[in-house]
Amino acid sequence: MSSTEIRGSCLCGTVKYKIICDPINFFHCHCERCRKSNGTGHASNIIAIPEAGEWLAGEDSLGGYKVPDAERFRTCFCTNCGSPMPRMAPNAKIAVIPAGSIDGDPPLAPTARIFWNSRADWSCDAGDIPSWSEYPEQT
Repeated sequence: MSSTEIRGSCLCGTVKYKIICDPINFFHCHCERCRKSNGTGHASNIIAIPEAGEWLAGEDSLGGYKVPDAERFRTCFCTNCGSPMPRMAPNAKIAVIPAGSIDGDPPLAPTARIFWNSRADWSCDAGDIPSWSEYPEQT
């Protein structure tokens, strides 16, 4: 896939962003941390390789939380409405973009359900999307 511009915002409209990236996966993650941070059965995130990203508005309204014992898990959110916002890894080699924050349609369809073995019993069925017990195998 080639570079795509993704624009998005929070529920209250305070935070707005633009990311130019190469979207590589669209995961529904069923791990406990994603369920708790989103208050739902899974988090829906686009994983992308960023070329550029900027906060168009509301950067001063961003908050975050890093789980102390987690290697990768952290959140970024609007402190006014609590909407999850994109996060870039410290090395800026990957961006995690909450699909629900995108203004318009995501640039790709869901590619997999991850941490499927951790899902809550009341969560959704797998449907036609491939499911992985943790991260997908690298090919």
